[in-house]
Amino acid sequence: MKIVISPAKSLDFETKVPTSQFTNGIFLNEAEKLNVILRKKSPKKLSELMSISSKLGELNWQRNQDWQLPFTLENAKQAVFAFKGDVYIGLDAYTLSENKIAQLQNKLRILSGQYGLLKPLDLMQPYRLEMGTKLKVGKKDNLYQFWDATVTNAFNEELKDDEIFINLASNEYFKVIKPKLLKVPVITPVFKDYKDGKLKMISFFAKKARGLMVRFIIDNAVENIEDLKGFNYEGYAFDANLSSNNELVFTR
Repeated sequence: MKIVISPAKSLDFETKVPTSQFTNGIFLNEAEKLNVILRKKSPKKLSELMSISSKLGELNWQRNQDWQLPFTLENAKQAVFAFKGDVYIGLDAYTLSENKIAQLQNKLRILSGQYGLLKPLDLMQPYRLEMGTKLKVGKKDNLYQFWDATVTNAFNEELKDDEIFINLASNEYFKVIKPKLLKVPVITPVFKDYKDGKLKMISFFAKKARGLMVRFIIDNAVENIEDLKGFNYEGYAFDANLSSNNELVFTR
């Protein structure tokens, strides 16, 4: 089984990591190419490019200046512990045992505008570069064009012919993958909550639920779709009537 999730804008490079194990990303040369472009942009240009405040423009200008290879445990951090958004709160990787972290390393992949594709223990340095950013890279007009073939091919090299591929990424990030070119079908879990008597996908809850599902898969050594349908963390339950072969709907 392979699971894909999005990164997070919020980062945590302060909290101590519960493992000294680490790996290096497979697309660090591409990441460095992007950094060469980004570090030439002023704080004002970064703010305009990413529609962020001047304060965040200054912060990310400094990050771009400080970014350098090689990555070590002194100047970088394992990705799954560095990201801090709602998905990662649901996943709660800090409470996983070493054995479970090894399983996570095998199953989970994180999409990234800067790094393309990350394993949980791949080292990364702080950055801000969302996949939807219209950054021109050579003849490529944006990051989707820069990364799509590279990321899709990387998945195909990893995936076995009968392996299950679970999409827990946001639409913004999953668009970088070309599903029709993947060697296996994509299964997308969807999380909906009842609000005011209606069933809706509420962004905050859905993001956390994606992380909770990753944790459920690791906690229960899930390897097939039927076991995945047993997801019941924080009150969610599988709804067969709302689901299809490629979209599994969970409600609460």
